[in-house]
Amino acid sequence: MKKTVVVMQGDQTGQELLDEALRVLQPDVIGFEIDFETYDLSLENRKKTNNEVVHEAARAMKRTGFGLKAATITPEEKGSVGSPNAILRREIDGKVILRTGRRIPGIRPVAGAYAPISVVRMAVGDAYGAKEWREGEGVDEVAYRTEKVDRKTCRAVAEFAFRHAQKTNAKVFGGPKYTVSPVYEGMLKEEMDAASKRYPTVKYEPQLIDATYALLLSSAGDAMVIPALNRDGDCLSDMVLQMFGSIAGAESVLLGFDEEFNTQAVMVEAPHGTAPALQGKNIANPMAMILASASLLTYFHDQKSSMASRAIYEATIEAVSQGVRTADLGGSVTTSEFTDNVIERVRTKLDVWSTMQNF
Repeated sequence: MKKTVVVMQGDQTGQELLDEALRVLQPDVIGFEIDFETYDLSLENRKKTNNEVVHEAARAMKRTGFGLKAATITPEEKGSVGSPNAILRREIDGKVILRTGRRIPGIRPVAGAYAPISVVRMAVGDAYGAKEWREGEGVDEVAYRTEKVDRKTCRAVAEFAFRHAQKTNAKVFGGPKYTVSPVYEGMLKEEMDAASKRYPTVKYEPQLIDATYALLLSSAGDAMVIPALNRDGDCLSDMVLQMFGSIAGAESVLLGFDEEFNTQAVMVEAPHGTAPALQGKNIANPMAMILASASLLTYFHDQKSSMASRAIYEATIEAVSQGVRTADLGGSVTTSEFTDNVIERVRTKLDVWSTMQNF
């Protein structure tokens, strides 16, 4: 059956890179058709519709199961439309954000990191959406914030982390600061411990979050999967991706689950922002958005999509390895030239593989 992907347009360079990713997903490249259902999530249209367009896109994702989103502007002014991501995560009941740092051939990683590191971040709750207020005046003024996590979300993070580690032959590493916060942060640690008993073949090495940061810079051997609270995972994933050369070098995947923690909704995007300084210059790195499109195809669960996904991943990494690099990776090719090169490689791979099906 033909799959329908909800395409969420964005702002500035975010929209330009989405356009590049959509070029790679055309049928003359990947060999099959995808229906695209498009929603304009630009700041202008979100303000115009008072965020109704975001809710429409979320309802469409719940119906189709798939979303591809461009980076969007989150306005700083109080009382404005806010972040569309918060709405989308809540509406599709997204529990986990997966970001994987992986070695980019030809790019020197920080601290010798070469084995993949996946951050399994809690997608809702914690510091995000917390109630905030202040009391008092002058130097006696005090700021307060109420945060919360729930058992179901902690269980989803832990369960997915161990399943992902099992699939990728990695160890589950790290965790929250449960010694300082045994009630609040300890809830995630309890679910990690319980999941480790359900997956006894997965190596489990829990660490406090501060130790996790330190050890990442001094150990580079094993593939790792790191479960994390929302705020911790946000900071940690940015650092992990940059350790491998560029935050534009990997995709970000939001996952919603059924009652058995099987995936039922997937939204992919680049982990970086809208990069307004790069808008219109045709120099931004489209790698993350292209890899996001490849990741989405893996959730279609059919042979053609799986082959196309592998071809896109390989073509993108090979291009960088063979010197086809944008400025952030030390090269000089333009955004569109990079995509052109990836498209050519994808077509070649799929053409060659099709001739070898009987071997």
